[in-house]
Amino acid sequence: MIENIAFYTLLVPLLSAVVISLFTRNHHKLSSIISVAACAISFVGAVALFIAFPGNATFQKIPWIVVGDLQVYIGVMLDDLSKLMLLVVTGVGTAIHIFSMGYMQGDRCYSRFFASLSLFMFSMIGIVLASNLLMMFIFWELVGVSSYLLIGFWYEKASAADACKKAFITNRLGDFGFILGILAVWGLANSLDFDQLKLNLTKEPQLLGGLATAVGLLLFCGAMGKSAQFPLHVWLPDAMEGPTPVSALIHAATMVAAGVYMLCRIFFILAVPGSFALEIIAWIGGITALLAALMAVQQNDIKRILAYSTLSQLGYMVMAVGLGGPIAAMFHLTTHAFFKALLFLGAGSVIYALHHEQDIWKMGGLRRKLPITFWTFFVGTLALCGFPYSSGFYSKDAILAQALHLNITLFVLGVFVVALTTLYMSRLFLVAFMGKARSESVDHAHESPWKMTGPLLALALFAVVGGYSWIGIDHVYAKAFAGVHEEHSILAELMGIAAMLVGGAAAFALSYLNAERDPLPEKIGVWARVMRNKFYFDEFYERVVALTQDLLARFADGFDRWIVGGLMVRGIHGTTELVGRALRLVQTGNLQTYAFLLAIGVAFILYFTLFRAGSGH
Repeated sequence: MIENIAFYTLLVPLLSAVVISLFTRNHHKLSSIISVAACAISFVGAVALFIAFPGNATFQKIPWIVVGDLQVYIGVMLDDLSKLMLLVVTGVGTAIHIFSMGYMQGDRCYSRFFASLSLFMFSMIGIVLASNLLMMFIFWELVGVSSYLLIGFWYEKASAADACKKAFITNRLGDFGFILGILAVWGLANSLDFDQLKLNLTKEPQLLGGLATAVGLLLFCGAMGKSAQFPLHVWLPDAMEGPTPVSALIHAATMVAAGVYMLCRIFFILAVPGSFALEIIAWIGGITALLAALMAVQQNDIKRILAYSTLSQLGYMVMAVGLGGPIAAMFHLTTHAFFKALLFLGAGSVIYALHHEQDIWKMGGLRRKLPITFWTFFVGTLALCGFPYSSGFYSKDAILAQALHLNITLFVLGVFVVALTTLYMSRLFLVAFMGKARSESVDHAHESPWKMTGPLLALALFAVVGGYSWIGIDHVYAKAFAGVHEEHSILAELMGIAAMLVGGAAAFALSYLNAERDPLPEKIGVWARVMRNKFYFDEFYERVVALTQDLLARFADGFDRWIVGGLMVRGIHGTTELVGRALRLVQTGNLQTYAFLLAIGVAFILYFTLFRAGSGH
């Protein structure tokens, strides 16, 4: 019964995608109802699994690949980690589905949007429930395909088409390393099943030998792509070209969280004795958190600010994993899902009310026009900044405490990122919602319909209470990672609060409350332009590609055109044709010509015969 519920939870969204694609594409309302109902059913299934199945088990359902010693099954893994992650994904996903019914209303491709949403949910649930690395990789790729469809949903826009291609190609770079890591695990540990791998590494910790670090980093490449870690972070902000509900789905609890979830699922591989993978992972996470926070300070698009915020928070989570704190990482992933989905949907409500205006400097005074959006966005902002007793406060401090005990440099970096987070979120909130209206569109704005405000209120509730110990999120993850020590520190908590106050004070000191334009560029000069242009990573990559891939492509084109096609193909063809034309001239069919050629031939024979005879004397 339990395994059937798990498989139904996985397959219902796939059924929804198939039904909408084949039968209800011309019935928009019915398509949305089917998609929302499928996601809601999966959420109910997740709740049932969480409540009715307190234990841990792996259900291997169908033999998939059996070749010699390689045996891969299609199965589901139900433990404390997957059950709570499943609740988060389906719960937040259901809220986003309901919000989408109002936000996407009137779009001519309404049904296609919900079919893509259902396919995405099926893929993401598959990652959560996967019982082995190969099954996880298959769903990993399906998430990539479905996110490609969602980011490029408005494919008529060149920017959207470019963004979905950029996301897809960048993720393929990370996934190439991921599949190499999976092959290395199979070659060294002789299994891809999570339970069996853990058992094998427990019995023989040196199983991976001198390749332990390389294997860990290859597997991390997958997370580097999906969770947009430096240097593969460049695709995530461009993904804002998709509809706002897509941004909420990708940047909250689902796609970008898949990388962090995968790292926590394989933490026992990363932490084997002799491996230095975790140290490198921690520094990559810390660098990503800092870079993204600095970029966010000078963005003006409301969705891009939140996108860089997601990058920064993902850096926090990856840093926590690298510091040996998967509990803190998953705790922050869970709370982040609530308040970041809230913030993105709040941004969507603002964009909807302002007829798709996204520049915060063309907003202002929205607190009076959009009261529900205003207060819920305020709650989400406080949670993201780590305001005391909000959900983000508890999970952020868990990461800072981990850093304080293990790496003081990363702790200082983390505290600085808290200050930056409060600065750019205070800037966004003060400019967009406070002060006076900066455009006519604000004067005509009105609150969004209940289909959009309802999910905002629900997510705001969890953004407030999601971190309280009586909910037990951190305790559930502590059970999932038995033997992993969870750090606590009053000093880390106080430093986090101090950094938040400094960031907020800086925002007010810069007069963002009543500013007509950003005063920061005048104070920091060229650094403002550098941060606004994302440290020129895109330009750098474009130059590198031009000097490597494009140069190689031009060489290959020239070689194919002039050597293969010209000298070899056309050259041989031309030589044969010329010889044929010359021989054809000989075959005229004229008797006089043949007699003349015969006489010339006889004359040459006589000449050479006589010449040779004369030479012999």
